[in-house]
Amino acid sequence: MKTKLYLSILATLMPLFLLSQNITQVIRGTVVDKESKFPLIGVNVVVDLPPEAAKTTNITGTVTDENGQYRLEGVPLGRQTIRFSYLGYEDLTLSNIVLTSGKEVILNVEMEESAVSLTEVEVVARQSGEARNEMSTVSARQFSVEETERYAGSRGDPGRMASNFAGVQGSDDSRNDIIIRGNTPQGVLWRLEGVNIPNPNHFAVPGTGGGPVTILNNKYLANSDFFTGAFPAEYANGIAGVFDLRMRNGNNEKYEFSGQLGFLGTELMAEGPISKEKHSSFLLSYRYSTLQLFGFLGINVGTDAIPQYQDAAFRISFPTAKGGNIALWGIGGNSSINIVKSDLEAPEEGTDLYAENQVDQYFWSRMGVTGLTWTQPLNENTFSKLTLSAAHQGVGAHHKYIFRHVEDGKFVYDSIPPVLDYTFATNTFSANFLVNHKINSKASLKAGLQTDYFAFNFIDSVRAVHQLPDQSFQLEPWRKRWDTRSNTLKLQPFIQFKYKAGARWTLTGGITSLYFNLNKNSFSPIEPRFGLSYKLSKNQKLNFGYGLHSQTMPYYLYYYGYETINGDPQEHNTQVGLLKSNHFVLGYDWYPAPKVRVKVETYYQSLFNIPVENKPSSFSIVNSGSGFFRLFPDTLVNEGTGRNYGLELTLERFFSGGYYFLLTGSFFDSKYRGSDGVLRNTTFNTRFATNLLASKEFTFKGGSALNIGGKVTYAGGRWYGPVDEEASAFEQEVVYIDETVNTLQFRPYFRLDAKISFRWNRPKVSHEFSIDMVNLTNHKNILTLTYVPDHPSGNPIQEEYQLGFLPIFYYKIDF
Repeated sequence: MKTKLYLSILATLMPLFLLSQNITQVIRGTVVDKESKFPLIGVNVVVDLPPEAAKTTNITGTVTDENGQYRLEGVPLGRQTIRFSYLGYEDLTLSNIVLTSGKEVILNVEMEESAVSLTEVEVVARQSGEARNEMSTVSARQFSVEETERYAGSRGDPGRMASNFAGVQGSDDSRNDIIIRGNTPQGVLWRLEGVNIPNPNHFAVPGTGGGPVTILNNKYLANSDFFTGAFPAEYANGIAGVFDLRMRNGNNEKYEFSGQLGFLGTELMAEGPISKEKHSSFLLSYRYSTLQLFGFLGINVGTDAIPQYQDAAFRISFPTAKGGNIALWGIGGNSSINIVKSDLEAPEEGTDLYAENQVDQYFWSRMGVTGLTWTQPLNENTFSKLTLSAAHQGVGAHHKYIFRHVEDGKFVYDSIPPVLDYTFATNTFSANFLVNHKINSKASLKAGLQTDYFAFNFIDSVRAVHQLPDQSFQLEPWRKRWDTRSNTLKLQPFIQFKYKAGARWTLTGGITSLYFNLNKNSFSPIEPRFGLSYKLSKNQKLNFGYGLHSQTMPYYLYYYGYETINGDPQEHNTQVGLLKSNHFVLGYDWYPAPKVRVKVETYYQSLFNIPVENKPSSFSIVNSGSGFFRLFPDTLVNEGTGRNYGLELTLERFFSGGYYFLLTGSFFDSKYRGSDGVLRNTTFNTRFATNLLASKEFTFKGGSALNIGGKVTYAGGRWYGPVDEEASAFEQEVVYIDETVNTLQFRPYFRLDAKISFRWNRPKVSHEFSIDMVNLTNHKNILTLTYVPDHPSGNPIQEEYQLGFLPIFYYKIDF
């Protein structure tokens, strides 16, 4: 019934496209050299119109002026292709540029100088999907804002979008954790405007890489890069992958506004010129949660509690001489949720995805980062970039344990004492400086320094609840686990180069170093990175990449007090060093047709110096980083190992002719050794993951379009082990038998998503209505096991299921 209601709304709105008129739009921007960021004068810019549109449109093309700027007016609405060509440079083609009546399109592009003269070889256009970072040769992909909106089930979230790529898993409906090639989600490095940033998600628990809702908004992001291994030397403190994000500038000629209403939030955005003469601009964005709508419609989102969150972003841009720019920017968000189980009248059959059934939980989190970025071309061959930033991440919780019993099928509450209070806060002050120099058309050099200064404040007290043999409960005294105020410094210098040996060979190499001054073991003096690319033909390429990577533990773990003496936690992990990995990747790219790509990659990753417990156990840091729980390990040492290897396949047809499809498959094995010396499956060793996405767009008069798409995901289940029932009853939570951890596997994960959107244009205003139907078949996927002491079945060990059918709609207006 609910699905029919949403489709009826869409059917009602569709006839509005008949009111569309013959409206056009403006495309403009700046073209610069990719290596030096120096403006290029005289670049040819052409709209590649379909034959039928070319007959009725006078626009042909233009060239860039002395500032590298261009302007195309009268461009028809809908999807367009823009071509850039310049003597001595590789042609650049940008496809699927969506023009609506509500917003101008600003395309700032970078062109790469050809390594050979035109008499030696034909210069061909850069292929779709290639990363922006010129030092990457393997396991890298550029993604656009349009992709985050196009993929069914992505919800406009970069993390959920990335889970569609080969080698990436995201089979947890309640969170957007990114699991790359079997690695922990902690291994993903987040960067914004060149500096490392905290986990950019609402309700983010310390030591995790994701969360239920992203703080990021795709509407203010520019095209960005995503790496899944053997990444260039400028990236450090990550062993799995990198999200390198950029913000776009606001419109510097025209005031524009956007509004969006949907189940996940109400959004407002404004942008426009500060000074039209000086080409300065601003961009502001704000979102507030509206998840109450799910409750009104009786839709289960994994909990009966109503999450509250809000986030905002801004960017103020001031162009300087010779193509330079100074930008002040920031993003941030607050979130909170009160999950109260003490108001239940009777035992429930279900479980809560985000909480324990016998505990009242009050949780909050916040994250913010603001920075100043100055980019300045020094001459036609050199540019520098400096970013200064300050970031804050805080999280806290207050728990009360519910002592109750059942009489006549109803709960009788005995007491609800507090059992947990914690507040973790990290302030980070960062500086990133780099210089990029183009030696000639074949060679370039980049060097820089990333500096992070941390101020930690970790406070935590707990008292355990134990069930005794006579079935009574014992409330233990309060114990401090964290009481830390500490400052540390992290430094990462790097140097890297690129050399194009003719038309076929491209060589990249670099060295970075990671120094964390908490202890003498956290110094990795030399980390080599290497890449090689060989063009077999115009449409085929072989790639190879290698990298030695290192990473710190989640910072809170260094200060954990496993024991408390005289009321003071005894910090016993402050000497743990960096975890490391060697990553080898071999890839093959083939473009059998202009819009079709086949990509194959195989890899081997050796993990070493992995923190494991000093006493013999199955514990390893590689199994953490996902979920809503912190870690409480015994003394850790860098004696664990692991290895990941696999094969990844991608068949992709880029959006053209009104449709696209993406088929990805990952087949891999991920193992580790704890301090007990046993080789085990990692928790994330699902063995395989496959995705099929497709979409068809039907276009109408005036650039209106109906898009119907879908996605099917099928992946192996995560690993777990037999439960120690006696220990679980004593601790009142699931405790696994240590010797048999990760010897059992949950059944495979399956999910079918669908998305329908309709976009229509009116003079100076564009509208879009969309329905994203997640888990269309309401398939029950198992997430984990949970402990429910008063479950009606009498068995406290219960399977916890992921989200069922979840319809998400939004309406957007641009003007």
